[in-house]
Formats: sequence, C-alpha cells, structure tokens
Amino acid sequence: MGKPSGFLEIKRETPARRPVEVRINDWKDVYENYSDQSVGNQGARCMDCGVPFCHTGCPLNNVIPRFNDLAYRNRWKEAIRILHSTNNFPEFTGHVCPAPCEAACVLGINEPPVTIKFIEQAVIDRAFREGWIKPESPANRTGKTVAIIGSGPAGLAAAQQLNRAGHRVTVYEKNDHVGGLMRYGIPDFKLEKHLLDRRIEIMQAEGIVFTTKSHVGVNVSAEELRRSYDAVLLCGGAETPRDLNVPGRDLKGIHFAMDFLKQQNQRNEGLIIDKSKEILATGKRVVILGGGDTGADCLGTCHRQKAASVHQLEIMPKPPDKRASSTPWPMWPLQLRSESAHEEGGFREWSVSTIKFEGDSSKNLKRICAVHVGPPPDFKPSAGSEFALDADLVLIAMGFTGPVKSGLLDELGIALDSRGNISTDTKYMTSLSGVFSAGDMRRGQSLVVWAIVEGRKAARCIDIFLMGSSNLP
Repeated sequence: MGKPSGFLEIKRETPARRPVEVRINDWKDVYENYSDQSVGNQGARCMDCGVPFCHTGCPLNNVIPRFNDLAYRNRWKEAIRILHSTNNFPEFTGHVCPAPCEAACVLGINEPPVTIKFIEQAVIDRAFREGWIKPESPANRTGKTVAIIGSGPAGLAAAQQLNRAGHRVTVYEKNDHVGGLMRYGIPDFKLEKHLLDRRIEIMQAEGIVFTTKSHVGVNVSAEELRRSYDAVLLCGGAETPRDLNVPGRDLKGIHFAMDFLKQQNQRNEGLIIDKSKEILATGKRVVILGGGDTGADCLGTCHRQKAASVHQLEIMPKPPDKRASSTPWPMWPLQLRSESAHEEGGFREWSVSTIKFEGDSSKNLKRICAVHVGPPPDFKPSAGSEFALDADLVLIAMGFTGPVKSGLLDELGIALDSRGNISTDTKYMTSLSGVFSAGDMRRGQSLVVWAIVEGRKAARCIDIFLMGSSNLP
C-alpha cells in the first residue's frame, strides 16, 4: 500500500479531454496526456482493501492493487511486468474498456473509484516509451502448427500465447489490415491505430505470421486449413448486425453502423473508398438507432464528418443518473453514461421505437417515424406520442446477433448453440476435433477485455490438446 491516507487526501482525477472545438476537427485521441505525477497520485488512492473486488470486476483478473502501488512508487518496469502477467494488450483495454474494475472498486462504495483504467494506460505507454516492450520469442519450437482465423483481440491474444508456448502460429485476416474490430470498428479518437500497429510489429518479430486478404470460407478453404494445421482456432467475431424490419427499410440512406465506421477507419488508413458505396454524414440530417457504444462511436464520427444534425434514439428507458438500486456495488451499475461524443453535440432520446421510414419517389430516405414506448419487455407504445424526424442518413447500431454463418461455418458444418453462436465444450473445442473457438464468435457480442480473456483461455486448451500439458497461465 503506497500511501495509507491517499484515498482520504487525494481526489479522483482523470486526464482532461481536449477542447470540443479542437478535437472534432481531427481523429486524434480525445484525451490529453496524463502526467507521471498525476498517475502516481491516483495510484496512491488505492486502499489495499482486505478483499480487492476490482480483481473480480476485471474479466482478466488483473492484479490491480499491485500495479497501482508500483505506479505510485515510480517503479514502472515492475508495474508493466505485473500488468502483462494477466493482460497481453493493456494498451487496448486501457483505451476502450468500460472499466468494470472501477465499478467494483471498494473506494467506489461512497467515493469516486480509483482511476484504474487510466493508470493501466499510463503504465503501458511508459513501458513502450522506455523501450521495455520487446519481442519474446520462444526458446524452443514444438513442431506443432496452429491456424487462427480472425485478428481481433481474441485471435491476437491466443496467437501471442500459443507462439510463446513454442507453436508456429499463422493468423488469417479477411481485411487488408490486421486488427479486426479494433482496426475497423473502433474510431481513431478512441483508439489510434499506431497503438495497434506497434503491437503487431512486436508479434511479427516474435515469429507470428499474419496473412491478410485471406477470407477463410471464401477465398481460403477452411477444410484445407484443417488438413494443414495441427489445430485451428476460430475468432471471427459476432459480425451479423441486428436489423430493423419496418416499412421503408429498403430506402437509400439506411445503413448498418459498422459499414459506416469501417469506411471512416479505412479513410484514415489512406485507403480509397468506392464512391458508389460511400457512406458520409457530411451536411446530412442523421439519425442513429441505438444508444450503446457503437451508437456513440457513430455520433462522434458524424460530428467529425460535419453532419448538419444528429439524433440518437434508444428503445430502452433513460437510465438513472446514479447507480440503480437493482445493481448494487460491486455489480456493473445500471446508470446513465455519457461518452465524449455526447459532450460534442447531438440529441439523445430514450424509450423510442421506430415505426417506419419514408422516402421520395426515387426511394431516397426523407424521414423516420417513431413512437415513445413503455419499459421492457413489452415496450408498449404510448398513445399520441408518435413523431417524425427529417433524415437523410440512418445508422442502425442495434447490436449483433452472432457470427456470420455463410462461408466458414457452413463449410465446416460446426454445431451452434441456442443463440446461434459456435458451440464449444469446456475446453473451447467445437464439434470438430482440433477446431476451437473463442471471443465473440463463441460467447456473442461482448467487450474487448472479454475477447482477450477468451483468447488466453483457448490458447491454454489448445496447448494441452497439442502437448498433453501446458505452462500457459
């Protein structure tokens, strides 16, 4: 425990966000730099509780009090060693994780919790600056080979773990750049892609092979991979978007959120977008359907593309400003959350359900018709509450229903569970021997931190399958 009285003397302090009028004109990180002194002070707020609930709040079981204390003591190299012992990629979780650890922080019972997420981010940033993050190639190779399909957080975590166990790992990615959701789903103002690139370079130096534009089940045979590798791990994500079956859905100007976000990330990568398929919010009246993280990502992207107006509609009721009594500490709280994008502008409405879309004679979207509804599960429409919004662009950000079935899964004939995700046993193996699955493809739409957990666990199971035992954590 760094400073026994720290939590009494020091207030919670997070990095400042860059001014709205500045940041909406670029795609850089929303936050200013966090000074080492600020990080140390915030680490001193950690209470060294008898039972550190932050451990269980974190899906990775990060040893949070330990690296908080080390940051306070200016022992950064030890801090990154502790952090990396449980988390392959703290630079990813430090930027995009919603921090369930902080929701479970004991100090958070009656005070603002410790800034665990930003301390984690500062520790890994310091480690890269100091040159402490170096390739860790295995001392010996096992002669075994593993193919990983998908280069999102689950696939990357599994790849690094299996490579360090001595197996030869090849990662197949259907897109032209590695990273999956982190590359093309998360905007740069939340996760600048140089953070991803520097980690990929480390992994390549460790001996991991990445092959892009390799869409398994489309231009690469899944069965051929089964024959060529000793084990195959499926980490393709949950990419089937939830659609909205209402009149007018076929009008021009209605798109899925991920198609919109991917295009902007491609522009930022310097890639050329087919003009006939381009989705831009510039000068348009935009309506976003969905109030979650993806909807907020669309909102921030619309601001930077200079939309004329943006409305974000959510079918669920507005959450309370403070933790709801139904989700007491240390549970993940039901409460209102405002992202940086909401600070930048736009309008939010809750308890709204879309009735239909209306267009002109050329089938161009012109307006969205909606109604206010009651609470779930019935979402009963409120009489006389119908309204319409003029709209040139609608972005559907209503979540995902599971992995894409055509191509890979159809070719392999893998069993699915009742939710349409890949079914596995307790060892992450699918219905096909030697074929495993992890991440959103197996558990459904979830967080980056859960994907890393799944990748690590699947890697250990694969190592045991190949070698009979494993030294992987």
